[in-house]
Amino acid sequence: MATLGVNIDHIANVRQARKTVEPDPVQFAFLAELGGADSITVHLREDRRHIQDRDVILLKKTIKTKLNLEMAATPEMLEIAKKILPDYVTLVPEKREEVTTEGGLDVKANVQYLKDFVGNLKDSKIEVSAFIDPLRDQINYSKEIGFNFIELHTGKYAELSGYDQYKELQRIIESTHLANDLGLVVNAGHGLNYNNVKKIASINNMNELNIGHSIVARALAIGLEKSVREMKSLIKSN
Repeated sequence: MATLGVNIDHIANVRQARKTVEPDPVQFAFLAELGGADSITVHLREDRRHIQDRDVILLKKTIKTKLNLEMAATPEMLEIAKKILPDYVTLVPEKREEVTTEGGLDVKANVQYLKDFVGNLKDSKIEVSAFIDPLRDQINYSKEIGFNFIELHTGKYAELSGYDQYKELQRIIESTHLANDLGLVVNAGHGLNYNNVKKIASINNMNELNIGHSIVARALAIGLEKSVREMKSLIKSN
């Protein structure tokens, strides 16, 4: 059964809109854990548009589950990760003009650089994941580079409907099986919500689903703890 990682970046978005101290994403991480979150995910961007360094430091000290630090594969972020020592790092592509992460990391185009980068993180006992599109070559190169995990990008699946969505689901299922055969642990995320999550959660050997925007949006209506419980219930019902 898949576990649930809750991304709390959007809490920080609200805070940074006013450049103030509230809402504090660290406090909301506690509520997410009360609701059943199995890990907490934050993306520390180079431009610090939402999550700040102090958030990551405090989360590492205070959460009771696991901390998943999403970040770009840059020297600055490498040093931060080696200092904070999150439970695992997810390497993602990052463009300053994008609203949220668009598409997966192209590991095929950066093999040697990523080998060195991932090796450096693993030397600090940090497990490393690659956020990639569900493509055979990206999975094969993720294995070659030395990633412990992959996180399959489900954004296209979330945007489609009908038969097109079914075809994309099959691609995600096939990618999961390929990665498992190679010894990679498989997570998934991006665009998952209360309407489309169950089919992804039901994939055999799916390890964890990382979900943020949909849970936070739901929490505006019903509260964060309850919204996490609802999502956890949907995942467990398979």
